[in-house]
Amino acid sequence: MKYIFVTGGVVSSLGKGLAAASIGTLLEHRGLKVLMQKFDPYLNVDPGTMSPYQHGEVYVLDDGAETDLDLGHYERFTSGVLSRMNNLTSGQVFDSVIRKERRGEYLGKTVQFIPHVTDEIKARIHEVAEKNPDVDVLITEIGGTVGDMEGLLFLEALRQYALEVGKENVCFIHVTLLPYIKAAGEAKTKPTQQSVAKLREIGIQPDIIICRTETDLDEDNRRKIAMFCNVERKNVVAFRDVDHSIYECPLDLRRDKIDRLVVDKIGLGHTPSPALESWERFVQRVIHPKHKVTIAVAGKYIELQDAYKSIYESLIHAGAHHDTKVHVVRVDTEEIEDKGAREVIGMVDGILVPGGFGDRGTEGKILAAKYAREKRIPYFGICLGMQIATIEFARNVCGLKGANSTEFDKATPHPVICLQEEQKGVEDMGATMRLGASQAILFAGTRAAQLYDNAERIQERHRHRYEFNSDYQERLQEKGLVISSVSADEGLVEIVELPDHPFYIGAQFHPEFQSKPNHPHPLFSGFVAAALEHAQREG
Repeated sequence: MKYIFVTGGVVSSLGKGLAAASIGTLLEHRGLKVLMQKFDPYLNVDPGTMSPYQHGEVYVLDDGAETDLDLGHYERFTSGVLSRMNNLTSGQVFDSVIRKERRGEYLGKTVQFIPHVTDEIKARIHEVAEKNPDVDVLITEIGGTVGDMEGLLFLEALRQYALEVGKENVCFIHVTLLPYIKAAGEAKTKPTQQSVAKLREIGIQPDIIICRTETDLDEDNRRKIAMFCNVERKNVVAFRDVDHSIYECPLDLRRDKIDRLVVDKIGLGHTPSPALESWERFVQRVIHPKHKVTIAVAGKYIELQDAYKSIYESLIHAGAHHDTKVHVVRVDTEEIEDKGAREVIGMVDGILVPGGFGDRGTEGKILAAKYAREKRIPYFGICLGMQIATIEFARNVCGLKGANSTEFDKATPHPVICLQEEQKGVEDMGATMRLGASQAILFAGTRAAQLYDNAERIQERHRHRYEFNSDYQERLQEKGLVISSVSADEGLVEIVELPDHPFYIGAQFHPEFQSKPNHPHPLFSGFVAAALEHAQREG
């Protein structure tokens, strides 16, 4: 197996994850089998208990692992199937080391950062490699910035690992910032020099330097970086700000032939040039669509771009499939509570209510669902958005005054959404929800079944504690709410819909975690198609 280690310097949010994912895309299109993983130096065991304001979206894998949002990029940009083994945090590392010490596995030795902690980090790379023998290249991104105290042990582990497997099998890629100083009228290379110097102090010499830049990388700066950072000039690569979509990133990096540089370094230079035609066609549909729809995403973390990252990307995938630009209007549901849905949302072609936790803004979400139902605007509710649709229908169609979720009102007279039975008595917050992929049964003749090409069973990923209360199922169905899918194991309600509406679907699971650029999720595809019909009808 060959290894690529991606580090970052100067500042955070440079796009290391996108750079790593883009390299994965290019290598896959060369015919190589690629697998990706992320090492995060923070002490949380996983991001599952972290606020979106701190960390953005929590991305859930098939096996129920709550992971960094960069793993979403990895799964969207490559075909690799990821598991909890592909995301390692300092919290997991130290937890494992302490448990081993308590069990006496270190045979009385003094437990130290080196070798015991670094060995634990290296063991994860070994384990992933051993469990995936068919993989040609393992790409590992290191979170944080070179120079951070918390990341030193991970970098030291990688230094050791490269010596153990042979430097000819390893490529170190360092992503840095090349800032443009407007007053001076030039880009500055000093931050990159300092960042690489810090990396070399640790004992790692990067093989390739990727410079994140607003402008192009001129030859003078390329030569300067190469000289001061001890790399070949051709190995200094520009990573330019893209104009339209993150899916342009692989094409941008390809301009400097980064895939060729990588395969030459790790001895895979015999592989053919990447066949990128299908990717380019997708990007062209994103950049130059024939149609346009406006969709309101109504949530509580709406000011954060990364809080609903996978949802935005899934809308892009579905839009490209229908040759349509999806213009997203971000709606703060607390504002709906103050001003009303008509005033805040206005004329749109679709309304999407995403997942979330806590009662802030929930009444605004209920008003958004009511607005979509009454005005016959396509509605798509995801996780909490499905529960919101159920509450709104119970209150305003079934006449169940005060209907609510026990998450928001424990004393509600009509708990149409309630805590899952197995969640009662759970005290720990981390990794205790219904998490990961499970199978569901689709009922024939429903819109949901139609969208899934009349499949009898589907498999989707979950992340929730509360569920549709089956005690109210008959009453809601009598008034026209259709339950179109239930879980295969316990019969929990998975999808609800309104058949006499242009598009009104709520899914308890998170379909956004399984959408890919050239394979949009069927529910997102159906939602955008309905929004396009609405736009053409109204326009």
